[in-house]
Amino acid sequence: MKTYKYPSEEAQEKIDSIVNRGEDLKKDDLGRVGSILEDVKKRGDSAIVEYTKQFDCPDFNEGSIKISDDEINKAFTEVDIQYVKALESAAINISDFHQRQVRESWITTDRQGTVLGQSVNPVGSAGIYVPGGLAGNTPLVSSLLMGVIPARIAGVDTVSVATPSKKDGSVSPYMLIAAKIAQADGVYRAGSAWGIGALAYGTATIPRADVIAGPGNIFVTMAKKLVSGFVGIDMVAGPSEILVIADETADPEFIAADMLSQAEHDPLASAILLTDSQMTADKTINALNSQLARLLRKETAEKSIKDFGAVFVVETIDDAVELSNRIAPEHLEIITENSSDVMGRIKNAGAVFVGAYTPEPVGDYFAGPNHVLPTAGAARFSSALGVETFVKRTSIIHYSKPAFDAEAEDIIRIAEIEGLDAHAASVKVRMK
Repeated sequence: MKTYKYPSEEAQEKIDSIVNRGEDLKKDDLGRVGSILEDVKKRGDSAIVEYTKQFDCPDFNEGSIKISDDEINKAFTEVDIQYVKALESAAINISDFHQRQVRESWITTDRQGTVLGQSVNPVGSAGIYVPGGLAGNTPLVSSLLMGVIPARIAGVDTVSVATPSKKDGSVSPYMLIAAKIAQADGVYRAGSAWGIGALAYGTATIPRADVIAGPGNIFVTMAKKLVSGFVGIDMVAGPSEILVIADETADPEFIAADMLSQAEHDPLASAILLTDSQMTADKTINALNSQLARLLRKETAEKSIKDFGAVFVVETIDDAVELSNRIAPEHLEIITENSSDVMGRIKNAGAVFVGAYTPEPVGDYFAGPNHVLPTAGAARFSSALGVETFVKRTSIIHYSKPAFDAEAEDIIRIAEIEGLDAHAASVKVRMK
């Protein structure tokens, strides 16, 4: 990993290469995903079976799509009870945090003769996509909790989980236990683009969703993008990313470990350090090299660090804050002497982790805030998945005759400026 002085032309080129990285939405792949979605829309379960047999489980059949209650209950006999307790504790924390996001409907009668308000209601159904991870062997159980629990708190009637099947047709017991704890209504073996298609359009087995949420690979992302508008989606997310702001008081071993925690996700993940200390920069790079050698996913992390990792030495922490706000990272860690003061100047980030003992994995698994976050600079304008992802707001308007008469002329003036005389006429007809 290279060190760059910032500001400089070389540093800016590296920043641009990181910010603009990502998996290209190749025309051929986009067309293939579109064809899969259309096929699922037309043939439903038959298409799900065909694609699952082709890519995941050769012996798959329609009876295998929905996971039975017996399979889910059996999962509890196959795992360590300490895992179950850990997941239950995480679920409590996630639930407590998301309960605070609930918004109530409201009504105001402040203007005489009017009743104005907003009705807040959950969508009828939600589909949570959960990657299986490495052929189903490293299930993203935390992502299941992060998707299902906010939907449940929002009051969604039907919450379905779609996840890929292993080659033998099974789904990890760890995933099934997470679904039970989060209170999902059904778990379905349907991965990749066809899983998104099943949630978007519905099949004889899989309920149609009004909103689809959850992370996935490039094909899942493309599928979500294509069905967006027909159904709601949480976001179009890219590869994972972390940015650390640190000064000379930060422990380089901590910084390196945290950068690698994201680099191990994906060769396209990015890990950036912004520091005003050359010593911290040098020691972090040494720690990265040492820790990298011990990782199970060494090859993935190594490529990520090489291609999209960087250390930028800035003149002041103020410069680091300014640059971080420009990059708008998914995960931002602040490990400085006055971390809370620095946090107060952060405007753009998916989630902020404050202090030396708040590494990113605390948020991924246990703290409570959602870990499905905007990437690729989208934190400039979007937010984490949450309860609001699964609700809709409807405006309520009532005017009495006197209130209408008092404002009618102003309404007509605006309508006529826009050249919409039928709008104006619908007001005028009531003035007779």
